[in-house]
Amino acid sequence: MLRDALFPLVLCLGAWFGFGLLEGQRDDARRERDSALSEVVGLREAARISGEMLAERNSIDLQRTQELNHERAENEALRLDVATGRKRLHIKATCSASMPASAGTGGVADAATAELAADARPDYFTLIDQLALSKKMILGLQDHALRVCPRK
Repeated sequence: MLRDALFPLVLCLGAWFGFGLLEGQRDDARRERDSALSEVVGLREAARISGEMLAERNSIDLQRTQELNHERAENEALRLDVATGRKRLHIKATCSASMPASAGTGGVADAATAELAADARPDYFTLIDQLALSKKMILGLQDHALRVCPRK
């Protein structure tokens, strides 16, 4: 009779211990799930911010690249116009008022507008292209610093 009473008691004790273990595992699984969900929310937010920053960066890059291409096209058109003689490159120059006597007397030819020499023209256009590129790079970096970096 004691044996009949002991068996259900041991069985109940084993079930209670087993349920205790399962309950602990369930609690651990819930904590891990909650931690993973929290991490997912953080990662989604980081991905959203990164996406916005990339879109803003791409927008800046597209705008500045289009402006640079436009300036380079204008420079190339000017280069072609100068090469064909449709336009001339005039430079702002002044002549000193005191010219040596050996320079000869001034004439109408001396009153002509100063112009770049033919061999200096390619350098002029190269400088204009480099200035346009530098300007757009600086403006792009300023835009990036003002519009993208504050989001970080």
